[in-house]
Amino acid sequence: MKNIWILALALTVTNTVLAQDDEEQKRGFKKENLFMGGTVNLQFGNRITSLGISPYFGYSINKYLDVAASVNFNYTSFRDYYVPDDKLRQTVYGPGAFVRLFPVKFLFAQAQYEFNFLKQTYIPGSNNPGPKDKLTRDAHSFLIGPGYAGGRDGESKSFYYISVLWDVGNNKNSPYKDNLGRAVPIIRAGYN
Repeated sequence: MKNIWILALALTVTNTVLAQDDEEQKRGFKKENLFMGGTVNLQFGNRITSLGISPYFGYSINKYLDVAASVNFNYTSFRDYYVPDDKLRQTVYGPGAFVRLFPVKFLFAQAQYEFNFLKQTYIPGSNNPGPKDKLTRDAHSFLIGPGYAGGRDGESKSFYYISVLWDVGNNKNSPYKDNLGRAVPIIRAGYN
């Protein structure tokens, strides 16, 4: 009888020790929390063509918070910009970083910083004898806004998203402001 009690006590202690090991969480860097994704920009119209790509690489700090570094590249060509037959070509590129906060698994708030380099070339039309004009400048942009993430759950890091962002910075050269300096909504969709 004494042996049965010793065996029962040993099993209980062993189960308790094993249960404590299961509850311990790994601390520090977790390779499985890395993610990558991006967006593609395609716009075709009567007088405009715009192509762009913005890949990013990030880390999920926890189930509520993601951080990432990104780069962007956009090329836009306008025809008949000021007068018939003229052209304006613009290239925007630069690094950035963003933070996404998920209060619930399918909604997020995003804050993103971008440092954009802008290069514009104005090509006068055949009816306009004016010179070709080139302009280079840079712009800081601080974008904020809400988003929706579909297919995001606790185990899978893959999901699609759509967000609406506004540039709340005051840089007049920002590619996300209109000619009066007002923030234009930026609708982004992509896959993470």
